[in-house]
Amino acid sequence: MPCIAKRRGRWVIDCYDQQGKRYRKTLPAGITKQKARTILRDIEEKVARGTFLHEKRTPTFEEVAAEWHHYKKSNLRATTWEMYEIHTRLHFKEIQHVKINQITIAAVEKWIARRQAEGMCLGMLRKLLVTFNQIMSYSVRHRLIDFNPVRDAERPRKTIDNDPAGKNTILKPDQIRKLLDATESNKYRTLFLTAVMTGARQGELLGLKWFDVDFERKQIHIKRTFNNGRFFEPKTKSSIRSIDISPALILELRKWRLASGSKDQDLVFTNESGGPIYHDNMYKRHFKPALKTAGLPAIRFHDLRHTYASLLIEQGENIKYIQSQMGHSTPTVTLDVYSHLMKSENPEAAMRLEKTIFS
Repeated sequence: MPCIAKRRGRWVIDCYDQQGKRYRKTLPAGITKQKARTILRDIEEKVARGTFLHEKRTPTFEEVAAEWHHYKKSNLRATTWEMYEIHTRLHFKEIQHVKINQITIAAVEKWIARRQAEGMCLGMLRKLLVTFNQIMSYSVRHRLIDFNPVRDAERPRKTIDNDPAGKNTILKPDQIRKLLDATESNKYRTLFLTAVMTGARQGELLGLKWFDVDFERKQIHIKRTFNNGRFFEPKTKSSIRSIDISPALILELRKWRLASGSKDQDLVFTNESGGPIYHDNMYKRHFKPALKTAGLPAIRFHDLRHTYASLLIEQGENIKYIQSQMGHSTPTVTLDVYSHLMKSENPEAAMRLEKTIFS
């Protein structure tokens, strides 16, 4: 039967864990009898829930993260699994040796505050929180802790300063023309034009094959992506999609196909040896120099996708259509990313409503 007893001036807890193994612990000097009883009750509650662990057997955050990472390997794309490995290796150093059951809500919020103080962008911080949350959820499922402190911690909020969507990373039509004019290579000019005119992701464009280009229906079909030297199927069903393309883009793609001498099975955009193009090489040797020549800010290649979405919104296109073209899972995702681009004032809409009711 669980009990406490005093030996040599210190209280000792004596009980059995959920496996029926005896657990004895001598509490620090100065602990009162009432406090000792409180500690014993806490242990009994954990035993009842099956979450009690001996101090010497309680794993550290680093150990649990390694177990979780190994468990996830068979369920994830290789690049995602590698990303999680980088997250756990580089961004949790101050808690890696902390016992998993000692990571509290306060500890999580302190970890978040430190990342923000270091100037980490909101997008990256949110990705790290996904990793953090999954590790702690894994701990709950395996009865290492009672609850997930990441779930209950206050999350970082969007502000003008930390919201990447609020930054000036969208090209205007005249800037797009300057970029294309400044691109000397016909191949990369066509690639940049395709990015702006389709909003396809970088990996989707680099994995595009000629049989994915439907010249008759005026569409390109997204079926794969090329990232980190490997081809993959798109992560989600919504990413597998058909994107409408304009006559001008069709004409440029036809010209490039003739110039490159490619066949149906070949990649649309290849390096000099006929293999796939790597992002770093494309960005540093072609995209960044073209931006500089055109006198444009040093934006990311991904900002061409944002440019496409912003132009569709500015034209007043239906949000459901924009969502399907972008490959977002729901229109809500599209709205979350691009709501700042939508007009808050529209007197024409009020006039149309008046005519509908009273005319």
